[in-house]
Amino acid sequence: MELRRDLSLFDLTNIVIGSVVGADIYIASALTAGLVGPFAIVVWIAAAICATVLALVFAYCGYFLPRVGGPFAFVSEAFDDFFGFIAGWSLWIAEILALPVFAIAFVQYLEYLIPLSTPTEILVKGAFLATLTLVNIMGVRAAGRLNDLLTFVKLLPLLALVVAGLAVFALNPSRLLSTYTPFAPLGFGNVGNAFVLIFWAYVGFEMGTLPASEVKDPAKTIPKAIISGMLVVTAFYLSTNFVVFGMVPWETLARSATPLILVGGALFGAAGAVFMTAGALVSVSGSDESGILGTARLSYAMAIDGLFPRVFSLIHPRYETPYAALIIEGIIAFLLSLVAGISGLISFSVFNMAFSFLLTCLALTLLARKGEKTPRGIGILPWAGAAICIYLLYVTSLFDKLAGGLVILAGIPIYVFFSPKTDIYHLKELFISEEAIFVRRMARQRRFLANLLRILHKIIE
Repeated sequence: MELRRDLSLFDLTNIVIGSVVGADIYIASALTAGLVGPFAIVVWIAAAICATVLALVFAYCGYFLPRVGGPFAFVSEAFDDFFGFIAGWSLWIAEILALPVFAIAFVQYLEYLIPLSTPTEILVKGAFLATLTLVNIMGVRAAGRLNDLLTFVKLLPLLALVVAGLAVFALNPSRLLSTYTPFAPLGFGNVGNAFVLIFWAYVGFEMGTLPASEVKDPAKTIPKAIISGMLVVTAFYLSTNFVVFGMVPWETLARSATPLILVGGALFGAAGAVFMTAGALVSVSGSDESGILGTARLSYAMAIDGLFPRVFSLIHPRYETPYAALIIEGIIAFLLSLVAGISGLISFSVFNMAFSFLLTCLALTLLARKGEKTPRGIGILPWAGAAICIYLLYVTSLFDKLAGGLVILAGIPIYVFFSPKTDIYHLKELFISEEAIFVRRMARQRRFLANLLRILHKIIE
């Protein structure tokens, strides 16, 4: 059955923005300040360009192969199930590693309001992940409504920060000049490390591209929506970081685990710091909730295709959600949040993600040959994306390369020995139906900056 409602350019742009923008802005500034100082602004621009190229790769893969499953589906179709599994496995590892980052960030910002002992920190991380897992088990609609209500709570602190910061710079340009001088105080030796951390903030497009059957004139609409969405995200990220580095010296940012609290305090005093803390807590929660959902769907897709342990395909009898996958990833995220730091988790996540993206870029070259129409720029796009992925793999640490390679190789015995050898046909047919895909994608519109744009668009119409 074909979908009655096609997605417009605005609809698709909105979903791209909602899939990318999250809580990364609350932690990335401090992580990169100690690596490159104010020069991080340039790295944010470079990462935006590279992320846009890779987002277009995913968009065209979705155009040629409108199937759910992301890299797992694209690579399986282009090569075979084994390489598809490796692409899905490495992406699953990357997404799992990203989940504890938000639990750690939540505790860091919460500690500004409430001093926490080590045992209490552990309890808070567990309660944080357990609550979000429970929300996802109870259904996407409930989580979507919650994010919808909290959209302005998430955005107002950052919008207020940008407006107030620009006003301060207009009235006192010398302050801006002093914090941005010197522009690259630490040189350029750590640019690669900073690029990895900032690139992670742009990730999300792999969960946000849509099947072509849901989009009007996909050959034109998809690339326009991707570029438009990434331009909005880039403007949002750059304006926020411009104010952050302009209000607080980079040395102070580098020593802080909660950089936005410093900026809020500098602009609005103690009330501003509390205001930014509240926004951070809400945003971190929303981002992790969405990440939990997307990761569970990926493992569920591989399970029903017969390439992942069958337990990940278990559906809750009442809520009809992949509860087993959600619980397993919640437990893994909790354990990782106890033993790993934010920078290490992000870097290791990016390594695995880059490997999955590399296979996706190579898959696009074959998918394009099978397609009836060849969109403009398709000849160079996958190779440009592959070069970006290789660079990301290169600039990660030696530990990431060795450990990441071992983790990817660990997927081979899982594929050979532990996975069922046949599809779970009735679940697979239901999961990849256009109606089911449409419902899941529409739920993702209600996230962060995207939902604000959707509301404003309705008002203007």
